[in-house]
Amino acid sequence: MFQRFFNHILEQLRSAATNAWHNFYFHWQLKDKTAYILVSLFILVIVSVPLLSYKLVQYKKYQQDIKCLALNIFHEARSESEAGQLAVAAVTLNRVASKRYPNTVCDVVYQKRWDRIRKRYVSQFSWTEFDEPPKLKSKAWYRAWRVAEKAYQHKDKTQLKGAIFYHARYIRPSWARKKKPVARIGTHIFYK
Repeated sequence: MFQRFFNHILEQLRSAATNAWHNFYFHWQLKDKTAYILVSLFILVIVSVPLLSYKLVQYKKYQQDIKCLALNIFHEARSESEAGQLAVAAVTLNRVASKRYPNTVCDVVYQKRWDRIRKRYVSQFSWTEFDEPPKLKSKAWYRAWRVAEKAYQHKDKTQLKGAIFYHARYIRPSWARKKKPVARIGTHIFYK
């Protein structure tokens, strides 16, 4: 008895839905659709403008990050092999990921800290203190850009076991004695 009642209710619901669809379709064919088209276009514009502007901002940030990373690679390791350049990029990106440093590539590259001995602000990367702009129309610059893109696109992979410091092999900074070396690549030694 209950089954027959349930089937009857289902049949009436299916019949009502079919009738409603047929009525809607019939009236839709008769109506002028200009207002619907205009409202749809308006909604499309309202939704797409923020999405497009967000993508544009993201692309601009990506280009800015790549440029700063490429400048750092160019000045710190332009004569290195690709592995050496990727290692310098990895340190920069590891600093971005660290809570101890700023959270953008450009802020890490251009970061300055007060040096008590010199009694002035000192850059983390010495090339950022130069007054003359770099000449960027060279093969070394385009190579640094390609390496920067490659490193940036794969930044989520663990690189150099978390190294956030490095120096050239031919110098012996005092801070290096307190750090743990993790790799020697090209003319640089990398530390945690």
